[in-house]
Amino acid sequence: MPHAENLLRHYIATIVYRLEKAIRNAPPDYPTMRIGNGVRTPVEILSHISFVLTCAHSVFQHYERLEEPEAGSWKEEIERFYQIVDKLDKSIAKGLPDRERIAEKLLQGPLSDAMTHVGQLAMIRRMANDPIPGENFFDAPIRIKDDHDL
Repeated sequence: MPHAENLLRHYIATIVYRLEKAIRNAPPDYPTMRIGNGVRTPVEILSHISFVLTCAHSVFQHYERLEEPEAGSWKEEIERFYQIVDKLDKSIAKGLPDRERIAEKLLQGPLSDAMTHVGQLAMIRRMANDPIPGENFFDAPIRIKDDHDL
């Protein structure tokens, strides 16, 4: 598989790994915790992450409308996140569209935006007095899905 596809897939796996750390064993009130006026709750942030990744996937599949939906339940948003991550990973594994600088645009746009929002989820965990455990992410066991998993 070409280098750009591998790098993008690894970045997506990193988003998933860090998001899982941010939401794993969260306190029951965490999904709807409001930290300020006009600031998204964790469930709204997770919904937005899925929307951003859907926008990324739109370079592979045309969507009639790309409007950000209202957030569902925490469970629904977690399921939606995994569904779009799986679709995006599989599409990238099949090859990038022949568009100018598409790998760079995916990385600098929706994928970086998703990672920023994962950081917000981690920060809100700390504000909820339930910080996630520290980790040396340089040595984290992050791997892209094997081709047989596709």
